Amino acid sequence: MSNIVQLNITGPDSPDHINGILQTLSGYDVTILDINQAVVYESLSLSLLIELPHKEEDEESVLKDVLYQSHNLGLHLGFRAISSEEYEGWLRSRRLKRYTLTVLGPSLTARHIAGITELIRHVGLEISYTHRLSARRPLSDSGSGPTCIELDLHGPAVDISWLRQKFLALSQDSGIDIGIQEDTPYRRHRRLIAFDMDSTLIRTEVIDELARRAGVSQEVCRITDMAMNGKLDFKQSLVSRVAQLKGLPRSELESVANEMPLTDGAQRLIRNLKILGYKVAIISGGFSFFGRHLQNRLGIDYVFANELEIEDDQLTGRVCGEIVDGEKKAELLQHLADQENISLEQVIAVGDGANDLPMLNLAGLGIAFRAKPMVREGAKQALSNVSLDCVLYFLGLRDREAMA
Repeated sequence: MSNIVQLNITGPDSPDHINGILQTLSGYDVTILDINQAVVYESLSLSLLIELPHKEEDEESVLKDVLYQSHNLGLHLGFRAISSEEYEGWLRSRRLKRYTLTVLGPSLTARHIAGITELIRHVGLEISYTHRLSARRPLSDSGSGPTCIELDLHGPAVDISWLRQKFLALSQDSGIDIGIQEDTPYRRHRRLIAFDMDSTLIRTEVIDELARRAGVSQEVCRITDMAMNGKLDFKQSLVSRVAQLKGLPRSELESVANEMPLTDGAQRLIRNLKILGYKVAIISGGFSFFGRHLQNRLGIDYVFANELEIEDDQLTGRVCGEIVDGEKKAELLQHLADQENISLEQVIAVGDGANDLPMLNLAGLGIAFRAKPMVREGAKQALSNVSLDCVLYFLGLRDREAMA
């Protein structure tokens, strides 16, 4: 008989049960090669990979005693011998590429998970571990928050861009969000997050609200449509739209700033990231007047946005300085990473627009948040069905580890 044995123990959960099994094993010269425990509801599943003593009589005694102890505790014990060749092959498989899959949505069903596992199997990956990141909630409270599980995967190197597209298609069909990342040390050790502002950190587009107050909504919308149809680039569009706001009193800007609605989960996300030591930035094609207001409100470290020219307490219809477009956003993100002396792999960027894609794809973790299809498809990750604080799940943070 091989001296490597896998023990699979199942039954009702109790601290006394695990302690009883381990106390039995501790009476022999047993080496634990691997151990995994899970509790679902009140049912225990404990797996142990052990190396038995080399004396044949001791091998038999260990198995007999642990079987007897399991029976007394009301547990079911199954075991099988593992050959040295099987064990070495298993060790080699542990050294293959590793990925982390984050699955979240208002709720998760067996159909959702089955579609995911089928795709995982199709590309030759295996699930090594699955656990829940979201809090368990009573049935009466089932709609109050998202459900999130995390799957650790291993296997051969895969085309992760292709796999992301497949998961994106699956998520769009099922109303959930699926993110896949290579499992690297950076995943839980990022240090900087940069947000777009309009329709990302806040729920509105500030320029639309300013246009409404200036009575030029129709003309501003016409210019926006021209930009979306490729007839104007972002810089031309911004200059043309701001020109329509000439004469708008500063007091109207103050009023809009005071009424900006934060995106659901924004405050909780930033509060938790600040506790974890993150630097937080706004890098926006919007306006710094409103970015600074959010900076004071949320404790944001950096604000980069376009500067509206104000004279005699009125907008002049001009933008001061260099315009922050998509290319400039990526440049500013690189500048912040250099200033903080961190790798871009330690940077998160979150945005919703096409002009966010350069910084989303430069960051180690780029997330398209409630974005248009083109942006979701072009970004590394997407969140479309949940609140902004679900970014924490992409960092592997459990609800019980986060502040409310």
